[in-house]
Amino acid sequence: MTNGTYQCILAPVDGSRATPVVIEKAIAVAKKHQAHLDILNVAQVNQLTDNYAIASSLSASQTFDLVKTTQERLNDLKKHAEESGVESVAIHIRFGNPKQVIAHDFVANHHNDLIVIGTTGLSMVERLIVGSVTDYVVRNATCDVQVVRV
Repeated sequence: MTNGTYQCILAPVDGSRATPVVIEKAIAVAKKHQAHLDILNVAQVNQLTDNYAIASSLSASQTFDLVKTTQERLNDLKKHAEESGVESVAIHIRFGNPKQVIAHDFVANHHNDLIVIGTTGLSMVERLIVGSVTDYVVRNATCDVQVVRV
């Protein structure tokens, strides 16, 4: 953040019910600050979701199809952000641990100064086993984090 203004906002999305709420909040903040918006999906090994990329013991063609579908959905979110008045939007797909990628790796590479993230994504059982990505990001990110309640 420079002079009270965010320059580069990160909106990590996973296709859960939090995604539309996170995108709308990120769009509002990006417009207010005339900031760049990065929309990110992190494909995690063994993550179960109905809407965005997962990776496990999939074949190359299955992985390609999942990435293609995720790319299409992220393109829809980008188009929506642009139509809502955000002038600079980029979409990204990364493979890895969402906690590490969101809190550390992506932010370091893209110089984000705000992360807008939702409170839900994993099921209750998954949160108990692997922990909440949001909790980790709030505790460990090197930039500001805005949590959107869903």
